[in-house]
Amino acid sequence: MSVAPRFLIALAATVLPCAVVAQDTTVHPERWPAVKWPIARDAATEARIADLLRRMTVEEKVGQVVQADIASVTPDDVKRYHLGSVLNGGNSGPGGDDLAPAAKWLDLADAFHAASTDRSGGGVGIPILWGTDAVHGHSNIVGATLFPHNIGLGAANDPDLIQRIGAATAAEIRVTGQEWTFAPTITVPQDARWGRTYEGYSSDPKLVARYADRMVLGLQGPATGKAMLDGPYVLASTKHFLADGGTFEGRDQGDARIDEATLRDVHGLPYVPVIEAGVGTVMTSFSSWNGVKMAGHKGLVTDVLKGRMDFGGFVVTDWNAHGQVAGCTNASCPQALLAGIDMYMAPDSWKPLYASLLAQAKDGTIPAARLDDAVARILRTKMRLGLFEAGKPSTRLLAGKWDLLGAPAHRAIAREAVGKSLVLLKDTGVLPLKRGARILVAGDAADDIARQSGGWTLTWQGTGLTNANFPGATSIWAGIRDATGGKAELSPEGRFTTKPDVAIVVFGETPYAEFQGDLKTVQLRADLRRLDLMKRLKAQGIPVVAVMLTGRPLFMGPELNTADAFVVAWLPGSEGAGVADRLFDGIFTGRLPMPWPASARADGATLYSLGHGLSKAAAWTRVPEDAGVADEDAGGIYFADGVPASGWSLMATSGGSATRVTSVPVVNGRIRVTAVDARVQEGARAFAFAGGGAQEVALTAPAPLDLTREANGDVMLVATMRADGATARDATLACLGKGCTGGVPLPALTPGKWQTVGVPLHCLGIVSAVESPFVLRSAGAMRVAVARVALGTAADTVARCQR
Repeated sequence: MSVAPRFLIALAATVLPCAVVAQDTTVHPERWPAVKWPIARDAATEARIADLLRRMTVEEKVGQVVQADIASVTPDDVKRYHLGSVLNGGNSGPGGDDLAPAAKWLDLADAFHAASTDRSGGGVGIPILWGTDAVHGHSNIVGATLFPHNIGLGAANDPDLIQRIGAATAAEIRVTGQEWTFAPTITVPQDARWGRTYEGYSSDPKLVARYADRMVLGLQGPATGKAMLDGPYVLASTKHFLADGGTFEGRDQGDARIDEATLRDVHGLPYVPVIEAGVGTVMTSFSSWNGVKMAGHKGLVTDVLKGRMDFGGFVVTDWNAHGQVAGCTNASCPQALLAGIDMYMAPDSWKPLYASLLAQAKDGTIPAARLDDAVARILRTKMRLGLFEAGKPSTRLLAGKWDLLGAPAHRAIAREAVGKSLVLLKDTGVLPLKRGARILVAGDAADDIARQSGGWTLTWQGTGLTNANFPGATSIWAGIRDATGGKAELSPEGRFTTKPDVAIVVFGETPYAEFQGDLKTVQLRADLRRLDLMKRLKAQGIPVVAVMLTGRPLFMGPELNTADAFVVAWLPGSEGAGVADRLFDGIFTGRLPMPWPASARADGATLYSLGHGLSKAAAWTRVPEDAGVADEDAGGIYFADGVPASGWSLMATSGGSATRVTSVPVVNGRIRVTAVDARVQEGARAFAFAGGGAQEVALTAPAPLDLTREANGDVMLVATMRADGATARDATLACLGKGCTGGVPLPALTPGKWQTVGVPLHCLGIVSAVESPFVLRSAGAMRVAVARVALGTAADTVARCQR
């Protein structure tokens, strides 16, 4: 299981062989490591499982292999369909409120448990298992401790710390009644363009392997055979099997075009220690290996994972990932079960999937032996958890102990982790800072807890939040303020009345999750005012300490040369004081968990190798400032501040005549386009429709867009709009392209007020070849202004699908 040195210093996909197309999808299990599952089967448990299988109907068995999202299922559904599991997706919460108080989560857990064990209508009453994405702490719950995302923990290089984080996370999960977390992510990201890079500890498989079992042990406890729920533990799930971090060009849900040796030695390596530690579940990836989706790859799931590697738990898919298997849809996919999947994560498709699986089990498409094996694995895991004897969630150990959410001891671990994760790339002698100095804290990320926490924070994308949503948490600004006894000054724009001795500029990525974070280049997706701010402060003779929030290494040549000190803070989570600790004590032990690029080109040179990081001030040699790419990646932003994204066109069509809007004002038939102020001066375009015939404005892409992933993930097209007066009754929002439908009615807008309008992409039809994702149509008279159009997950008003 050796890894060649090139894997330890590789930058992006181009150094690893994942850019080489290898068509062979045959696996050779005998070439994979032979692992020993640590938990011996005992006769009593196996007899109990056999007895349940004998008494269960085929309807009950099918129910056990289906998992539904709490936004799409009720306790009554759980009872009726005998469902084996529920989950809360990133934007799901009790009563439709993903920011619901902790007590509501525990109440709902009780309701689901009671429904699953209710035998009044017949059946054996298997207790349900609730899974949650507690990926950096119990991160769906308001007030919980938020630890640094995995990329930062990788920089800390402290396996003992990882186990303590796992234990603290498990305890907080138990407070609200869930039993299963979809963590840890043990991906080995090889291309920083990937939107899930920050979910991986490192691009070094050996470092990931050193961490993987320690997190499992923290979450589940030791694999002794004792019921997990008797202690302060939860069931873990390692993900995503396999090579989600090795896809071509870093595309989420993409294709890992690599040979079997690389698949095994790089991406498979961390699975050895987690199986030896007894991880209870494994989640398969959305992605493919040389064109074959993981959820349908029998060779890898059955022959390698369950066979050669002796994994004894159960295998679950990712969110509707079975629908991407060849020949499958979200509603029907026997191929996944036949490949070795034991549980389908079918959040909103569970009911038609249940119906199809039931029919396939009855007609023999799914052999009884395979269904029984899947159910047996689920039952065995539930018994190992102690679920049958645990009682309702509110009666279990730690349940309802609200003071454990964000407990001081847990926050202390998180603060320690933040400090250890920081990587110092530059210091010309300005650090450590003096607590008595006059300190200016600037930058738009300085006082933003959601920004420093990243995706998978209260909501899926971590957006639409304010500091008020994080009781007990500390922003980076607040940590610095407290460290100076309140003497520091906050000014995001870098303005001051008394010249400071030093300025700290906090900037970086804005929150994202999954494919929403995919990049075309390794360039920071944000405006360039950060650099102007640094240069302006430097021109006034003020030393600058740059603190960068990021989920991955990105090109930073100009910023590195401009700042006097440069600290990579990754995505530190709720304890911003951990950043202040290091700025004032000057102790930097973090090291890069991935190589740092010398340009924004994905195939460019490496500036700093994996493992690099300063411990103290050092002489500075200027670094390259040429990004090597023409444009910044728009990242799902199609129209901003009144201007289409690079290569896009704003079109106005009236009476069959189309005009490309390049300057304003412009009139085309019954449509007049002018500029109006929004976030910035003339930062929006106003469209006056005169009425009396067909009229539309559209944003046209330079090439057709495939938004299938986004539609599956409940992403919306979000437009920032203002109506000046009443909108026309026939106004619609639609898309243009093969498969696009007639669109949805434009929701009512409050006149004179800027508001965001969301259109769920799945409302627009088949969105695999979209030419214009935003089309505003009407034959009536109205005046509507648009400032921004982008993909997103939160909006003031959401349009209703037309069924």
